[in-house]
Amino acid sequence: MNRRTFLMAMAVPPVVRTAVSIDGDKFRINEKLTYAGRPKVEGMLLNTRMVQGIFDDRNAATRERWKYPDTGKWDAERNTSEFLAAMPEWKRHGVLSFTICIQGGSPQGYSKDQPWVTGGFHEDGRLREDYMARLKRILDRADELGMVPIVGYFYFGQDEHVKDEAGVKRGVENATRWLRDQGYKNVLIEIANECDNVRYDHAILKPARIVELFSISRKVAAIPVSASFNGGRVPAAAVAEAADFLLMHGNGVKDPKRIAEMVAEARKLSSKPILFNEDDHFDFDLPVNNMMQAIGAGASWGYFDPEGYQCPPVKWGIDTERKRGFFAAAKAITGY
Repeated sequence: MNRRTFLMAMAVPPVVRTAVSIDGDKFRINEKLTYAGRPKVEGMLLNTRMVQGIFDDRNAATRERWKYPDTGKWDAERNTSEFLAAMPEWKRHGVLSFTICIQGGSPQGYSKDQPWVTGGFHEDGRLREDYMARLKRILDRADELGMVPIVGYFYFGQDEHVKDEAGVKRGVENATRWLRDQGYKNVLIEIANECDNVRYDHAILKPARIVELFSISRKVAAIPVSASFNGGRVPAAAVAEAADFLLMHGNGVKDPKRIAEMVAEARKLSSKPILFNEDDHFDFDLPVNNMMQAIGAGASWGYFDPEGYQCPPVKWGIDTERKRGFFAAAKAITGY
C-alpha cells in the first residue's frame, strides 16, 4: 500500500455497527448487556490475548525466527489475513473480545531479553502506516462481527524503541486520535501491558504516573481506558480510581482461589467492571479453574495461550486440545 492509498483509506471512517459502553460494573454492546439472559456471564466480556495480530519484526537478525515452515519466510500480511479468517469462529464460541497490541508482545511467550524490534510506533511517537493499516483491517472486521477489541499501546521490552517521554505522550495522543478518526465505537484501550513490570524504561508508563496518559487519551476521545498489572496483582489504588475499567492478569496464579481473592480486593478499590485479559491457567475440564473462579466472582476472563496464540508464526484457528478446551467452555457458559 503506497502512502496516497493509505491516507485515502484512513480518511474514510467505516460505517459503525458496534458500540461498547460501560453500565456500572457491566459492559453493553449496542446498549444491550452482553450475554443477556445468561446470569453467570451477563455484562461480561470473555476474551483472548491475541496481541500479535499486526506483528512484524524490523530486526533482520531475529526476523528469520518467525518464518512460516511452508514458505521459509516471515510474512506480516499473511499473519493478519489468517487472523481475520479465524475471528468469526472465536465469536461463534461466545468470545466477544480480544486484546491486540500496537507494540505486540513477546513472540517467544515469556522472554528475559527481547532483541527483536516490533510495534507500530516510530521513535518519536508517530504511527507506522503499515502496522496501522493491518490494525484497521482487524478493527473493521471486529466492528462487523459485533466484537470489542482491547487495543493495547505499549509493551515492556519494546517501549524503549520510543526514545523519550515526549514520544510516549505523542504516541498515546496519536493512537487515540487514530481510533477516533476511524470512527470506532467498539474498542477499549489498554495504555500499557503490565504497567508495574520492572522492565519498562519510561517512568510515565509505570503505576505512579500512568494516569497522566489516561488523561492525554481522554482529551482526544471518550474511549474507555485502563492499564493492566502483572499476574496475581491488583491495580494500584490511584490507577483503579482513574481507569474506566480494571484490568488484571491471572498468569502465574496456580491456586484458582487467588483469582476470586483478587476480584474481592479490586472491588474494595472500585465498582467498575473487572476484566482479566491474560491468564495462562487452564484446567477447563476441572470444576474449579481460574476462568470459573473469575466469572463466579463477577469478573470477565481472558485466555492466554503463550505457545498457541503468541509465538509467530501463529496458527489462529482452534486447532489444539488446549484451545478447544477453552472455546468449548466459553461456548457452554455463554450459550452461543
